[in-house]
Amino acid sequence: MKKHHLSTFLIVLSMAFLGACGKQESSEEKETSQDSTTVFTPNPQEMTEQPVGKLAIGDQAPFFNLPDVEGKMVSIDNFKDADVLVINFTCNHCPTAQAYEDRFINMVNEYNGKSVAFVAISPNSPIGILPEELGYTDLSDDYKSMQIRYVDKKYNFPYLYDGDTHQYSLAYGPTATPQVFVFDKERKLSYSGRIDASEKPGTANGEDLRNAIEKTLAGEPLPVDKSITPAFGCSTKWAWKNEYTIKTNEEWKKKPVEVQKISTTELADLLKNDTDKLLLINFWATWCGPCVIEYPEFIEIQRMYMGRDFQFVSLSMDNPNQEDKVLKFLQSKYSAVPNYLIDTEDKYAVIDVVKNGWDGSLPITLLIEPGGKMAYTRMGEINALELKRAIVDHPMIGRYY
Repeated sequence: MKKHHLSTFLIVLSMAFLGACGKQESSEEKETSQDSTTVFTPNPQEMTEQPVGKLAIGDQAPFFNLPDVEGKMVSIDNFKDADVLVINFTCNHCPTAQAYEDRFINMVNEYNGKSVAFVAISPNSPIGILPEELGYTDLSDDYKSMQIRYVDKKYNFPYLYDGDTHQYSLAYGPTATPQVFVFDKERKLSYSGRIDASEKPGTANGEDLRNAIEKTLAGEPLPVDKSITPAFGCSTKWAWKNEYTIKTNEEWKKKPVEVQKISTTELADLLKNDTDKLLLINFWATWCGPCVIEYPEFIEIQRMYMGRDFQFVSLSMDNPNQEDKVLKFLQSKYSAVPNYLIDTEDKYAVIDVVKNGWDGSLPITLLIEPGGKMAYTRMGEINALELKRAIVDHPMIGRYY
């Protein structure tokens, strides 16, 4: 081959090689980019009733591969190096699950470095949960709420979501939350049931779970009467158990909605809260955009906590001659609560009664203890999660039975 032809060939070959490398790098970069931007999107679905498994001692741990709170898929194989695997079927809303949260976190810390792996799975479908079932919590069992709880409580274990179709939870068959399953090195079931026998925080320290872990680490079977224990808690919210949810929602929509006028004197008496309940009052108006947008949140909050020592009251600052307009709006939002319309056009007279630093802007929201002491004041739009926490964490309410 002539010298100039050889040079040309080498140049072309080099360019082709560099081009191929460039394409390979670009492809890898694209794949990395796709991985880093992948976002899990929950899709809870209605389902017909499915068979629910029931594991016996010695049964093999069913496979699972579920998204954690960051959208990363986590499978049972991620824990293959651990001599013991503890799976806790739990959730956000259940008071019993909340009562055991800190004990489970402490247990994870206790066994750090001891070849024991811990993981939590939320099996509940958000479809089957009513606001009325959330009276002991600030969060439901949807995926976004799991992300919030994970950060708030500083979980030191993966928290996985199985609320779309219960794809893997059905094989384990948790009857309640929380319920723990302990598996040995070969992933044979050695224990299932409660964490300990005393729900109230501070009255127990995970004795049943700890005993199961220790026995499993030592390769010793648990006594028959201690290998499977009852798991007290909230029943698992399978997606097909939603008939009551549908029925209750429809019944709420049929409740009568009324509005009555209130004077400034009557308002002053209302603010004294001469009741045995926490009183939540929202001052709003039909012409106030933020008021109208956020109003459904208050109805959900009423439905959540109305079974506790709690009552929501709405108070419209529309002019007294706008009663029909106010009522029409309230009916559209199914506001089956005490609804008031101030009977004066003198807004400053109302502000003088309310006080609490109110600058006159709407909306304003007050949480009032019996006797009139303000527990929470918010001028402007509410932060719904913040308000729910102010209610459920108040000493009159609480997260536990």
